[in-house]
Amino acid sequence: MILIADSGSSKTNWSLIDDDSNIQTATTSGINPFYQEKAEIANLLQEQFTLPKEQIQSIHFYGAGCIPEKTAILEEVLFSFFGVNTIEVNSDLLAVARSLCQSEEGIVGILGTGSNSCYYDGEKITQNISPLGYILGDEGSGAVLGKKLLADILKNQVSTHIAQDFHYTYGLSAAQILDKIYRQAFPNRFLAQFTTFISNHISDSEIKRLVEDSFTEFIQRNILQYSEYNRLPIHFSGSIAFHFKSNLENAFSRAHLKLGKIVRCPMEGLIEYHLSPRPPHKGGS
Repeated sequence: MILIADSGSSKTNWSLIDDDSNIQTATTSGINPFYQEKAEIANLLQEQFTLPKEQIQSIHFYGAGCIPEKTAILEEVLFSFFGVNTIEVNSDLLAVARSLCQSEEGIVGILGTGSNSCYYDGEKITQNISPLGYILGDEGSGAVLGKKLLADILKNQVSTHIAQDFHYTYGLSAAQILDKIYRQAFPNRFLAQFTTFISNHISDSEIKRLVEDSFTEFIQRNILQYSEYNRLPIHFSGSIAFHFKSNLENAFSRAHLKLGKIVRCPMEGLIEYHLSPRPPHKGGS
């Protein structure tokens, strides 16, 4: 049996596939070795993982924070918990590339709690503009959209009815917001939760502008740095790309770029990738 994991900052989707291609699924909290220690990840698996562990032959884990310096940490935890020798740990970005491009070249992006992008040559990622996180980068992400909304509300840059509805909906004081962001764990998750409010008010021109301006920043500061951006469609995965699809389309139309496939989660394509025989690598042009 094959176990595939797709982990973002907020949640991890697991798919267990048996030899007859039957699939069992489960969800746990997000696993990010960049922010979490081994003991915390081990406890999370012990408390939340519900699929049968027997007869798993290989694990393919894709996740946020799975940079080369951190993969050994996660491999050790996974081996300890599952007792499986064949373990592959890769970035969430490679998950999206494999899911949406399979063995073809392409440019892909992630717009979820965080954001990222790359050029994929059909086998591996050969170019990646560092996302830099929600403080320095992560343009277009849920965390940055939430950050922009909160900053505009706290600095009186939104219409009165937007501010009033926000305070009525959440009942958060400025002090509570600042405490959550600067003193509590996972401020990116806290910020990203406000995309629900943004989505509910997307028909308001100032909220629409906030979203589309952030997508434009993502294009300008990331996509336009790939040499093939004019030739290839740009594919996306992630909750923000999926739920704000029309706004993403508007930003791409204004930039005269070709938008490709948009999926909420790369898991379906990952299952296809890992169950399909690999054709000879063609490479980029």
